[in-house]
Amino acid sequence: MNRCEWTNSAPLNIEYHDSEWGVPVHEDTKLFEFLLLDAFQAGLSWLTILKKRNHFRKVFEDFNFRKIASFDQVRIDELMKDPGIIRNKLKIESAVQNAKAFIAVVDEFGSFDRYIWQFVNYCTIINQWKTLKEIPTQTIEAQKMSKDLLKRGFKFVGPTICYAFMQAAGLVCDHKVDCFRYKQINYGNQ
Repeated sequence: MNRCEWTNSAPLNIEYHDSEWGVPVHEDTKLFEFLLLDAFQAGLSWLTILKKRNHFRKVFEDFNFRKIASFDQVRIDELMKDPGIIRNKLKIESAVQNAKAFIAVVDEFGSFDRYIWQFVNYCTIINQWKTLKEIPTQTIEAQKMSKDLLKRGFKFVGPTICYAFMQAAGLVCDHKVDCFRYKQINYGNQ
């Protein structure tokens, strides 16, 4: 069975690749989860995040953006002492700020889903990569998304992070054409 090489035969990467990566997401809490985790991943491997994902879920209230938006300095200080997550003060503070900005987007658009999918005209961009080297780290869509998110007060949402988010949440299909998931995911029924 052919898979995208980035999994590197690591069981957590394989599980994530085979069940989640590139599957179109339209549920706001799940979209926030990917946004939060991709921000924490900046400068690190995705495998590092996957190893800590369950603990992230626990301390970040099942990625409930409304609860995270209410985290105060005491809670942020507690998170800074928690070895189960990435203890980066700027990233932790950005999670709280992003939760607040996320709520503002939901209030304006009715859902984050409705807002974020506009950057791909509400349809997954299906690429046809043959090699890992062909896959970009950012695109024009990711640059536009980043610019708009930053304008709305989001942090840690540069174009590379936005593109990783787009890949995770299925806004773009970057499974290689010979990967079994490329044909398996039904992009026609978004």
